[in-house]
Amino acid sequence: MAVLEDLKVDLTVVLGRCRMPLHMLLRMGRGAVIELEATETDLVEILANDHPVARGQIVVTGNRISIEVTELIRKADSVRIPGVTIGDGAVPFLESRMEPA
Repeated sequence: MAVLEDLKVDLTVVLGRCRMPLHMLLRMGRGAVIELEATETDLVEILANDHPVARGQIVVTGNRISIEVTELIRKADSVRIPGVTIGDGAVPFLESRMEPA
């Protein structure tokens, strides 16, 4: 457990997303509102060091806002096996570089 005490993880909760041209973003001033492509009932994404680890729901209790984790996201098996590329039909990395005989 002593090793985990010094472990630093950046947690990010993604409430929603929005696409807009850069010139519109630059025109926005203090207090501008950006409409997200999400509703209050949608699940939020929870990222650890910019990697998705869970999904959850927003819970408001009085003046406190919290996130209830509803689903954990597991890494794909191909990511956990050393030497394997990521994606559909993944093949071992060394085999993909070998020339046919």
